[in-house]
Amino acid sequence: MPEHSPSPTPERAIYGFVLYLLAFVLFFLYLVWAWVPDAWLHQLGLDYWPQKQWAIALPTFLCFCLLMSYPVYFGLTFLNSPPLTSREIIKDSHTIMQTDTRYQPESIPPLIDLSITEVNKRLYLHDPDTPMANK
Repeated sequence: MPEHSPSPTPERAIYGFVLYLLAFVLFFLYLVWAWVPDAWLHQLGLDYWPQKQWAIALPTFLCFCLLMSYPVYFGLTFLNSPPLTSREIIKDSHTIMQTDTRYQPESIPPLIDLSITEVNKRLYLHDPDTPMANK
């Protein structure tokens, strides 16, 4: 099995270049359709083009859809989140609680979730005369 690499493979580079050229060709065709008068297009034998109003309506609709995707995404996030009164906000099936406090003093401590009481102690129960960095 080949090793995954962030550098592009030759096949991906070719696909990317073809898509790059295709994007420029489609954009050029869009500009021709939007700016060239219909009479000139009919003289060239190009009779089956959409109406010119879609040259403005389609990009406007796409921008509107892009702008509306943010509120929809935020709404779905809020719908899939547990309510504020739920215990799952504090502790769920992915919680890693500290079971062993023995580790080397100069080592990096293990990755754990702090309990809500520990969070409240660290945030709110400090002496106002001592800076937080000394804790």
